[in-house]
Amino acid sequence: MNQKAYQVAVPGTIVVVMVAFLSIFFFAGAGNSFAATAAKKAPAVAKTSSVEQTEARIKDLSASLKITEAQEPLWNNLTQVMRENAKEMDVLTKERNESSKTMNAVEHLKLHSQITEARLNQMKKFLPPFEALYASLSDEQKKSTDTIFRTGKRGKRAIK
Repeated sequence: MNQKAYQVAVPGTIVVVMVAFLSIFFFAGAGNSFAATAAKKAPAVAKTSSVEQTEARIKDLSASLKITEAQEPLWNNLTQVMRENAKEMDVLTKERNESSKTMNAVEHLKLHSQITEARLNQMKKFLPPFEALYASLSDEQKKSTDTIFRTGKRGKRAIK
């Protein structure tokens, strides 16, 4: 009976950890929320696109995880999904930025809902290739991945 509980708890824990880590990617890439955007009156500053942020993350993660040649096909599947998600988020962010000044509150909330739904769909697309890659990682790579997902950094901050 304890073994069955363990089998259910481990995949659930992995999903929670992955969702927490991936939210860093998607929430940071989409820009400010509608409330934060309305509160800011600072001059326009050129922001890095989701595509540019994703490329930087891919490069950093590849170096951190020390992807092997054998893992390369799984890594490429994952990075393809990451790039597609980033392109989609850039389109949504551009739409939001272009139309936010003329939208009423209801329209703004509907657009915010669409962006949130897109993030959820992106997470659903991301999980299968991530699970496949994670399964192929060595114990050392898994430990690094777990640390990155828990802390958002490469072992610089311990979680208690």
